[in-house]
Amino acid sequence: MRHNVTLKQLRCFLAVADIGSFTAAALRLCMTQSALTATIQQMEEAVGLKLFDRTTRRVNLTDHAERFLPEAERVVNGFDSAVSDLLALAQGERGHIRIGAASSVIRQFLVPALPRFREAYPGITISLRNPAARQTERLVLEGEVDFAIDSKYRGHDDLDYTPLVADCYGVVCHRNSPLAELDRPIEWADLPSAQYVGFSPDTAIGHFLSSHAGHWPVLGGEHDEVESTTYLFALLVNGGYYSVLPALAYQRNEFPDLIFRELHSPGLTRELCVITRPLRSLSPSAQRLLESLIETLAGQEMPAGVTLLAS
Repeated sequence: MRHNVTLKQLRCFLAVADIGSFTAAALRLCMTQSALTATIQQMEEAVGLKLFDRTTRRVNLTDHAERFLPEAERVVNGFDSAVSDLLALAQGERGHIRIGAASSVIRQFLVPALPRFREAYPGITISLRNPAARQTERLVLEGEVDFAIDSKYRGHDDLDYTPLVADCYGVVCHRNSPLAELDRPIEWADLPSAQYVGFSPDTAIGHFLSSHAGHWPVLGGEHDEVESTTYLFALLVNGGYYSVLPALAYQRNEFPDLIFRELHSPGLTRELCVITRPLRSLSPSAQRLLESLIETLAGQEMPAGVTLLAS
């Protein structure tokens, strides 16, 4: 008779799959290699399938195990999340919240909301992470953060996206630029190819533009690229160049000589969402922080080009 697969076996399976080595996985799990090997063998006997192929350099997943891997991750992460929620309930007004967010969200929205929240719940601590855009959704899926606030990158069926704010895309350039001096709304057709500075495709802004601004031929040509607005603003303040940014990203600019003009024909808008795992309730402390954030947003004036969507 086959035995049930245990949570311990799933954790061992995931560790070996991640590292590709029984020796290194045993060290991570604080087990002996022989105990880890025995646990994996028990799991293989329970499911009636071989899970790993050994080579001289690495341990690889079999085809069956490769297909099973996402399900195993969901089961283990879901269990860990459920236990975390239970602990948070037991702690009452104490706990720790882990948040992943875009830099513009942290600066413009989360930081102003924290004083109100800390006054009401002084016993709750917070970790703010600013992951690369392509990593944000993975962190939520794997339970490494309680929730995230960012735009969709890939868009996973296993995640919920609740709109929080929307901001429009526009041109950022020096105030003496010919674009800044246009006495009418700026259109995509007004933008020259020679002076454009874009974002690398693995950034949120670069990925969004490549997905939603296919009508703009400049994107398909050769142009300078940066990976952060910090580098971008330092380039733009010297004049002669421009970029296309969402309104909130422009708010991080500290150079008074740079201006933002909304783009038209067509207008382009992104949504920043609260990203969570479905069928998994937020801990009470995380829910309180989100409520405090929305209350703070409702009571403050939105920057130009930004619209509050949550209520």
